[in-house]
Parts: sequence; structure tokens; C-alpha cells
Amino acid sequence: MEKPWLAHYEDVVPHSMTYPTVPLHQMLEDSARRFPDNPAIHLVLRYLGPLTLGARLTYRQLMFEVDRFAAALTALGVRRGDRVALMLPNLPQFVIGFYGALKIGAIVVNTNPQYTGREIEHQFSDAGAETVVMLSYLYQRLQEVQPRTAVKRVIITDVPDYVPAPLNLLVKRTLQKQGLLVDVAPAEGVYHFRPLLNAHPEAPPLVQVSADDVALFQYTGGTTGIPKAAMLTHYNLVANTLQTRGWMATLEEGKERMMGAIPFFHVYGMTVAMSLGIYIAGELVLLPNPRPIENVMKTIHREKATVYPGVPSMYVGIINHPNVRQYDLHSVKACISGAAPLPMDVQIKFGEITGGRLVEGYGLTEAAPVTHCNPIYGERRKGSIGLPFPDVEARIMDYETFVEKPAGQDGELWLRGPQVMKGYWNKPDETAKTVTEDGWLRTGDIARVDADGYFYIVDRLKDIIIASGFNIIPREVEEVLFEHPKVQEAVVAGVPDMYRGETVKAYIVLKPGETATPEEIIAFCKERLAVFKTPKYVEFRSELPKTMVGKFLRRVLVEEEKRKLGQ
Repeated sequence: MEKPWLAHYEDVVPHSMTYPTVPLHQMLEDSARRFPDNPAIHLVLRYLGPLTLGARLTYRQLMFEVDRFAAALTALGVRRGDRVALMLPNLPQFVIGFYGALKIGAIVVNTNPQYTGREIEHQFSDAGAETVVMLSYLYQRLQEVQPRTAVKRVIITDVPDYVPAPLNLLVKRTLQKQGLLVDVAPAEGVYHFRPLLNAHPEAPPLVQVSADDVALFQYTGGTTGIPKAAMLTHYNLVANTLQTRGWMATLEEGKERMMGAIPFFHVYGMTVAMSLGIYIAGELVLLPNPRPIENVMKTIHREKATVYPGVPSMYVGIINHPNVRQYDLHSVKACISGAAPLPMDVQIKFGEITGGRLVEGYGLTEAAPVTHCNPIYGERRKGSIGLPFPDVEARIMDYETFVEKPAGQDGELWLRGPQVMKGYWNKPDETAKTVTEDGWLRTGDIARVDADGYFYIVDRLKDIIIASGFNIIPREVEEVLFEHPKVQEAVVAGVPDMYRGETVKAYIVLKPGETATPEEIIAFCKERLAVFKTPKYVEFRSELPKTMVGKFLRRVLVEEEKRKLGQ
């Protein structure tokens, strides 16, 4: 396919870059060497008048803690290639655990702290995770399933661990009252984060980590099926960090303040907030709990954050908040929105309020994750995910013939670039279906490209629901619904939601003679699924739309909801 738009593209963003073959943690080491006394982490828990309840670490201090954690893991028997699961919100411990594990060649397994025991069991068993870093109140959840996993080391940490005294006592009492901090009794294989690090002040052993080594197991539904681990190498993650840096060319090293409001256990937050922030030696302003959205506005106002990666629901929440004018948000320079479509109206209104530039991007876990974005300071087009990132090849392919289609026609979006995953862990058949022999990633998304090279997502071949940036696999929710003794048939779909982009709705046919309420079904799901996966709406039907062979027509249900909303 000819690319007449390339000259226009070169005027706006770089087309090609060089990617060093180094491990991801070298970015932190380089920043700590160049800017040792610059602030690296600023944890914001709460504001008490002029006082900030939280914690701060310079790059020198962060590097020291990372080295101690790496040494501690080694002393516990963790070796190159072993899996270390991080089940944490955005805390200093996440950053320390992430880079410390990588430094000794371990593979990080990002885990959502909202996961139920059932979900933990699947992920830890599949990954072969032997070491877990988690908050104390989550430990009981793990204990219930630990015998059915490979986990043999649990490192307990809590929010106050990096809050200086005496304010750490205030934080501890508050969390204890809320049930978010509990005492974990001493036991074999159970360790506590700060005492463990204090016992290992020595430098960690030098481990040769290759750029081609797997750095991360990031779980995703992919195009079909239950969650599986995308194997992302150090090179994949370094490349995507540098691609994002190239796209945001005006960022100044050692001067930016990066909002860490989207979770780092999500691949988008991990790359575009944490990794990029570390690479440019910026200050990571961590918000473990960005809800309500006023917490974000207050933090931008107080900390003068300059970069704010987020998801559409966050920006929608800000522009529609009744108190938005009470906060000065003009420190924000740029925002890349990912994980769901971002209306142009939201982009414009956010810019009017902040003076910053908000653009829509696109990516997927299998690509570490960002592959496209509208130019930060060039033309952004309504409904478009923008242009391909540097060194990303993008094609629109016919679904059946696999022939590239011309501009203006719909087809499946295929991608190739330095950030494309190595494959799915222990799933060669799934890998073969998703990544071609010559390295093209089949996204499962229906898209088109215009004559100037701007891409548009038309629909999804896959049925994954994206709510507030989280990927939800319908089949996983449906399997829980089928466990309910009154349910005969069930199908789950993502229906339009002004705030979350999409939300989960369950359509259910009950067994003959049974009655149930939506509240009953929702409560049943809450016991077995993370909150963001639990259906928000339940509709009972006498029958569900199906194909001739009995496959549920999920898209028919979504179209019905859109018609109800006049879309």
C-alpha cells in the first residue's frame, strides 16, 4: 500500500527511532545516575490543610530501595526467570518491586488487587508465580487458594510503609478502621517488606539480563478465551517507552511531574505513566485511589502535574465536575487517552479548562501497549486513533483473504513493530492465531485508514468489554452466571455508558419455574468477580438472540441498547 501521507506524518512526529538493546531497569539506573537528588516518587494519600499526607523518594533513594529489594529476593531464592507477582495499587512498593524483580532477571506478573480468590488462583497457577508482593488485607484471599498455586513466598506490605513517622501511625489507624490493614501472623514463607529490605542493605548480585528476556507477564483476554499472559520482553517495553517519548517530544528531562492516577498493574499505566516518567527522570505523583475524580483535580492543583495519562472516564469526570473551576489545572501540558474511544467534544473541553492538549491513542496488551496516537501538537481528527507510532507498520486486511485493503475500506487491523509481544505464555496455538510467522499482530479490531494515514476503529471482532480502561472478558462473567442455580442461559455484553465508556450488562433466561431479581444476580457475581467485572445491569428474557448454530448474537443486544439511547 502506498503511503502518500508520509510527508505529512514526518512533519508532525518521528517516523523512525533507534532502540537500545538494554534491559528496562537500566532506564531507572540512568535516571538515578543523572538526577540523583531529583524527586522520583511523591505518594499522595490525602491533604490535611497545607500538609500532604504521603511520602517522597528521590532517585538516589529509589535506586537504593530497588537494590535492597533485588538483594532480598535473591536471598529468598528468587532466580532469573522466576515469576514475581505484584498485587498492589500505585505505591512506592510497586515501583520498587517492579524494578527490583527485573534487576535480578525475574519476570513480573502484574495482578489487579481487586481480583477474587478464583481469579488469583487462575493467574498465579497459570503464571507459575512463586513469590507475591501484596497488601496485608489481601493475604486472606490468597490463603484460601494458595495450596492450589505454586506460591511459596508472600511479602506483605502496607500503605504506611513509606509514610514518615509520626504520620504513618495516623495512616495505619485509619486503614485498620476501614479493614484495609490487618496484622498478618508470622508464618513460614511470609515476610514483611520493610524489615526484609532492612535486612539486606548490600548490593544485589550482578545478573546478566538480555533485552530479549521476558520482563513481564501481562494478562489479557487477547482476541478470545480466558485470560492469558502476553510475554513482553525488555526490548518490547523499552521500545514502547521510547516511542511514547518520541511522540511527546517537548517533555523536559528532570522537570516533568507525571500523574500516576491510572494503575501501574495495567499495561497502559505501567508504560505511559511509570516507565515513561522514570525514563525522563520525572516525578511520579502516585494516587493509590483516584476516586472520586476530585482527588485527581486537587492533586493536579496542588502538585502542578504536567502530564496526565488517563482513560476517557477520567477526563469526562473532570470536565463535568461541578467544582472543576475551583482548581487550577493549567499545569497540564499533555494527556494521552487510551483504553476506549475519546469523543472530540471531551478533548476540546478538557483543553479549554486546562490549556493542555488531550489526544486519543490506541493500543493493546500484546503491543506493550501503544501503537497509534493523534499528534500531540499536530492535527487530531474526530473519531480517529491517529497515526502509527514510530516504526509501527499498520495494515487493514481482508478478514478472509488476508489481502491488504485500500484506504477507506474496512478490515482487520494488523500491526508489526518493535513492541509486539513474544507470544502468549504456554499457549502456542493461541500465539499462532494472533501473531503471524513474519511478525504481524492480528488485533481483532475492525478498522479503516484514510488517505492521510489516520486510522479509525470501526468495531471489534472480539467481544472484550472495555469499562474505565479495564478489559473484561464476557465468557469469564458468563461462566460465573451459569454457576447460579436458577440460570439456564446467560450472555454478557458491553453496553454504552457515558462515564465508563462501556459497562457490563447480563441478559439471562431463568430455568422454568424460577424467579430472581437483578440484585440477587449482582450479589452472586460480586462474591466471585472483581467489582469492575460484575454486571451493573441485569435483564431477564424468555429467550436470547442466537445464530442458526446456537451462538449468542452479542452484537444484536448491543445494537438494541444503542437504539434505546438513540445512538
